[in-house]
Amino acid sequence: MKSVAAIFDIGKTNKKLLLFDEDYCIVDETVERLDETVDEDGFPCEDIDSLSRWVSDRFSEKLVRKEFDIKAVNFSAYGACLVYIDENGSPLTPLYNYLKPFPESLADELYANYGGREKFSIETASPALGSLNSGLQLYRLKKEQPEVFERMKFALHLPQYLSSLISRKYLNEITGIGCHTAMWDFQNDDYHQWFRQEGLERKLPPLARAQKPWYLQQTVVGVGLHDSSAALIPYLLANNEPFLLLSTGTWCISLNPFDQSPLTAAELAQDCLCYLQYTGKPIKASRLFSGYEHDEQVKRIAAHFNWRADEFNTIKYDAKLKKWIEGNFNQGVAPDDLTKGSGFAKRSLEAFTDPSAAYHQLIIDLVNQQFRSTQLVLKEKQVSKLFVDGGFSSNDIYMHLLAGKFRDIEVFAASVAQASAMGAALVIAGYWNSKPVLQSSINLKKYAPPLS
Repeated sequence: MKSVAAIFDIGKTNKKLLLFDEDYCIVDETVERLDETVDEDGFPCEDIDSLSRWVSDRFSEKLVRKEFDIKAVNFSAYGACLVYIDENGSPLTPLYNYLKPFPESLADELYANYGGREKFSIETASPALGSLNSGLQLYRLKKEQPEVFERMKFALHLPQYLSSLISRKYLNEITGIGCHTAMWDFQNDDYHQWFRQEGLERKLPPLARAQKPWYLQQTVVGVGLHDSSAALIPYLLANNEPFLLLSTGTWCISLNPFDQSPLTAAELAQDCLCYLQYTGKPIKASRLFSGYEHDEQVKRIAAHFNWRADEFNTIKYDAKLKKWIEGNFNQGVAPDDLTKGSGFAKRSLEAFTDPSAAYHQLIIDLVNQQFRSTQLVLKEKQVSKLFVDGGFSSNDIYMHLLAGKFRDIEVFAASVAQASAMGAALVIAGYWNSKPVLQSSINLKKYAPPLS
């Protein structure tokens, strides 16, 4: 039998169960999409009952497979969602969507009671994001559904709830708490005063470290991790020198694990925040909505030039075209506010002779904005390497331009197969795998700064 770790990687769209062998190769993979449901207000949300059955059923199926010996199981899942359970561990409400609008009057009341929005956000290192601040979700439940709040045994972030399905242990974990929840006081390294004063802390189970799993007979059960924090772990374990990870997708998030400086009001206004690593150390981060903007503007360019959106994947970096564009078009179109987009949306496509030129200008605008955003988390300590993973890491134009911006840092397109799941396997590796972490698990392609 092959010794493996079973990792559930639960995204908003895809639900995965991956089996890693002792060389961290994926030897078995199950992927499924589950239908959403709606909450009592008709707002779309994850079907927590369907997800719970899926996790339990898939794990039971793998346990009886004769070719695998499951030594450990762990979980990575999206954050900012709370499961409210009763004494028996059963959910009391739908799994409310973190995109559900939060009542402005309730938010205003909370901020007014605890020093104002800016002070509150600085101390919790969490921009005011409504329901994305999961601590506010719990506050809302207390105010709007007090009978459910009193019946509730615990509020669990999704990764820890999924872990409890296997372990029957109810625990909290630091990467879930330190993920724009507004629960944590980053300066005092403890739950924030407002969270305690409102009686919300008593609804959370004890804090446990991600690297301290439980035993269920012969199987180690991890407590689960927030997926973005889990995806950073392979890079942390494989690198000794300070680095920055630019995780690109719908959101492009610059993560600096080596910057623990407190957030300022100006940084918060530019969509900076702090996460907590699985070790409990803060991670300074800045965010851009660049992946979304890219996709929307590609649709606009494609419609104008009668191209298919997927044809833009074939365009390679053209240094001469870049030089011509910068000599003929105003490059200072980005607004000062990084949350307002790169400015490309205001450009007239009539000015471009072909889709390649328009697309180069789009990427130039996005990279110029990305440079400004990433610089916000580079002030405290210079890093030697910048790793780019996710969608933009395979974009030839983006990577060349980014290397041109960060000339004093080595810039790499990096990829880790199933990074969040890999991180969840690595964090408890000492309990199931005697082999060392392999740096070769990270695929790297270095980009030199262009000559022009």
